[in-house]
Amino acid sequence: MKQIYIYNSKLKALARDLRKKSTEGEIILWNRLKKKQMRGCDFHRQKPLFEYIVDFFCPEFNLVIEIDGDESHYNKYNYDSNRQKFLEEKGIHFLRFSEKQIRKDVVSVLWVINDWIEENDVSQHTPSALG
Repeated sequence: MKQIYIYNSKLKALARDLRKKSTEGEIILWNRLKKKQMRGCDFHRQKPLFEYIVDFFCPEFNLVIEIDGDESHYNKYNYDSNRQKFLEEKGIHFLRFSEKQIRKDVVSVLWVINDWIEENDVSQHTPSALG
């Protein structure tokens, strides 16, 4: 069941601005995640969650995908670490990839995301009835 997350409404405008200024890696990955292309899952980009904005969010699995390594993440290790810890305490899961990794081998990145979803899809792991 999807959980509704509260967020600071002041972040909406910033998230919209960030979508307009996407990195190459964000654009490449978004083109493979949008319109439910990944296992039928709905992903949102530059999604406000609580007091933060995450790169990509799949509400069905409470999954955040973050892209690190461009200038927007240099010198932000402590901020990113604290943000991730806070969101994980709220039941949100993280996958992190580098900008370079996505630009060089998006197929491998997609396999990692696919495998994570498959492993965490409880609807796939329900025990079958014994006859």
